[in-house]
Amino acid sequence: HAQDEDLVMAIPKDMMTKALAGLETLYRRGVRYPISFAGAEGDVGPMFPASYAGLEEVSEKLKGNGNHLLLGVTGGIASGKSSVSDMLSALGAPLIDFDLLARQVVEPGTQGYKDIVDYFGKQVLQENGELDRKKLSNVVFSDMEKRKKLESFTHPYIYDEFFKGIEQITQKQPDAVIQVSVPLLIELNLQFLFDKLLVVHVKPQTQAERLAARDGITEADAENIMKSQLPIDEKASYADFVIDNEGTLEDTKKQVKEVWESINKIRQK
Repeated sequence: HAQDEDLVMAIPKDMMTKALAGLETLYRRGVRYPISFAGAEGDVGPMFPASYAGLEEVSEKLKGNGNHLLLGVTGGIASGKSSVSDMLSALGAPLIDFDLLARQVVEPGTQGYKDIVDYFGKQVLQENGELDRKKLSNVVFSDMEKRKKLESFTHPYIYDEFFKGIEQITQKQPDAVIQVSVPLLIELNLQFLFDKLLVVHVKPQTQAERLAARDGITEADAENIMKSQLPIDEKASYADFVIDNEGTLEDTKKQVKEVWESINKIRQK
């Protein structure tokens, strides 16, 4: 059996730190190595992100017979993605929120919930039996192996709900501009799923200050959390549209309206 210690033994000791840093960098960009926990004889298919699936199958699920446009919305933590999504919704863009889907697929009674409890134990549950998301986050935050395992339990169900959401919207609005909010869109290498990408951008210092204020933590802790994501400036380099969310609410609304008008012009071509 090819277990993780076999891989570790194959790496010269003086290269270990560099190798692990490289794997972490690749991981944050969506390149995953599930063998470490699957074993040589395991079925690793469900553990890969959606970008590894057959493109024709995924394309069919995304597009079907509709004429809709998929707008991926992302940004750094505490950058204001929800506020921008609310503005787009008000302009007529139905929303599929991956954060909401991630909660739904681990509700008590779901297979995702069962898989998580079987692996992590009941210590990740609240007294009412629901998942304690903060406790679970603390468990996986500094452990890449456990983080990948958690993703293997949730991502397949999230993608299934995502495809269902598109189908439900397009049955009623075949020409809709559907916004899909995905916090780790770039890290999971999901750019290929969308027609256009929008990144909500703030300066890293602003990001740390807002996160600290929102979650009641220190700015140092906020900066450590931010390190688990790609730098926000790097995310912006992937975008078709960038919303600068440093200013007032009115400034942001003006930019969102301009993006909406640009998208509609694209649709008319």
